[in-house]
Amino acid sequence: MMYRSKATQKLNNIAYALIIGGALGNLFDRLWHGFVVDMIDFYVGDWHFATFNLADSAICIGAALIVLEGFLPKPTAKEQA
Repeated sequence: MMYRSKATQKLNNIAYALIIGGALGNLFDRLWHGFVVDMIDFYVGDWHFATFNLADSAICIGAALIVLEGFLPKPTAKEQA
C-alpha cells in the first residue's frame, strides 16, 4: 500500500513506517521479555528525563512528522502532474 502511494505522500509513509516499526519493536520486547526494555536514560544534575528506548523514539518521531505534515501546504493539482 505504501509502495503504490503517490510521491507527495512520502513524508506520511515514513511517519507511519516509524510508528508501526516502533510499535512492533515494543510488542516484540513485551512478548519476548515480558516487559519493554528501556535503555536510554538521561540525567541533568538532579533532573531526570523519562527513560525510553529506540522504538519509543521512532513512535514519537513518526507522530511528530504527522503533525508537521498537517502544517505543510498541500500540493496543487498542477504540482502533482
